[in-house]
Formats: sequence, structure tokens, C-alpha cells
Amino acid sequence: MSSLQSRILVQLRGLILNGTFAPGERLAEIPLAERLGASRTPVRQALVNLEHEGLIELSPGGGYKMRSFTMQDVSDAIRLRGVIEGFAARLLAENGASRRTLRILHECLDNGDKIVNKSSMDLDDYAAYADMNDRFHYVLITSCGNRALERTMDMLNGLAFGAASATLPMQSSMAEGQQWMKLAHLTHHSIVNAIEHSQGARAQALGEEHVEIARQNLDYALEKPELAAKVLPGIQLISDAPTRKN
Repeated sequence: MSSLQSRILVQLRGLILNGTFAPGERLAEIPLAERLGASRTPVRQALVNLEHEGLIELSPGGGYKMRSFTMQDVSDAIRLRGVIEGFAARLLAENGASRRTLRILHECLDNGDKIVNKSSMDLDDYAAYADMNDRFHYVLITSCGNRALERTMDMLNGLAFGAASATLPMQSSMAEGQQWMKLAHLTHHSIVNAIEHSQGARAQALGEEHVEIARQNLDYALEKPELAAKVLPGIQLISDAPTRKN
């Protein structure tokens, strides 16, 4: 994905999570392109990606429309991703990761370090981190040697907030998002360290812990609805369906 396409995807995902579009609202390429100051081509590709992520859906009349989803949908998708990726990390630690896999993971770590440790991040940095994050998680899943797990993750990627970078814009500001990404990226380092030292149980626990910040934000929104917009801006899109307590 080009840097322009990544930036447009991040911008559109942010608009969705900020509640800009109402459930069922049609998302047309030309108005979106004009809004973002971009051509239709990267907007069209971003819409395809967002549909794959489960945030929007095909409209019967053509094009796309905004989906609605419950807070339980979000929580379930986040939790399931942690379980699947934790197991993938454990398999890599116990069965051994190839030199190629470790090289790619370390490239992701190095690229992420350069991004999150800047004095401040802009939208292009945010998009670059999302690309790095997607690559890191893709390599974990596709290198663990379990094809059933890989197919399960393919299905999860089609659920709202199931994709690896779908929750990156959940913060209320770019600076706040950068702090979250710093913490998340430290966990990336710890996961790779556990894999390299054949620490299967630790790798699995870290993989599951990696998604907990997003879940904590969601729980905070549930407990403090008056502050929900600061923690989960897209809460306007989420219906008031009952939520199970842990």
C-alpha cells in the first residue's frame, strides 16, 4: 500500500470512529475525495479496505454505507484477536522462527521505533505506523505454521475492529495516540524477545496482553459514558445493545 493510500485509509477510519457518519449513511467517493483533498483512486481503495475490516458495508444501490455495531461486537473482536495472536506467538516460540521471519519482525521493530520516538507524530507517521503494525501482525500469523489459525484470522479481519490496526485511531488526539502506540510497540519488542528465547507461555501471554489497552479503553467508556467520546470517539455509531460483564 502506498503512503498516500495509507494516509487516506487512516483519515477515513478516523472519521468513522469519530462518529462523522451515521449508521446506514451512504459513503460516496466524490464527496469523500473532496473532503480529504484527494483523488478518487486512493479513496476507492480505502473504502475497499474498510469494507474488508467490517467498518462499512456494500450498499444495495451500489457503493458503500456505514455499518452499525454494538460495543459487545467491538469487545469480542478485540479479545479474540488477542487469543489468536497469542497462540501464534506461542507456536513461533516453541517451534522456532525462521531467520527470515525474525529479520522481518526486527525490521518492523526498528521502523516502529523511529516513528513512535519522534518528538511528535503527524498523519503520515500515523499511517506509516499502521502499515508497520499490519505487517508485524501479518508475519506473526502467517509464520506460525498453523493454517487453521490463519484462516480464522482471515475471518476475524472481516469483523468490526477485528483487524490489527482498526483500533489505532481510538484515542482523542494525535499526541494521546502516540503515547498508546509507544506502549503497544514496547509490547511488540517483548513478543519478539519471547519468541527468540523460546518462551512459549510468555509469548502467548504477551500476545493476549497486547490488545488489552484497546479493551481497557472500551471498558472505561462503558463505565463512564459521559467521558466515552474522549476515549472511544466512534461510540456514537455503537448501538445500546446490552453488554455482558466479565
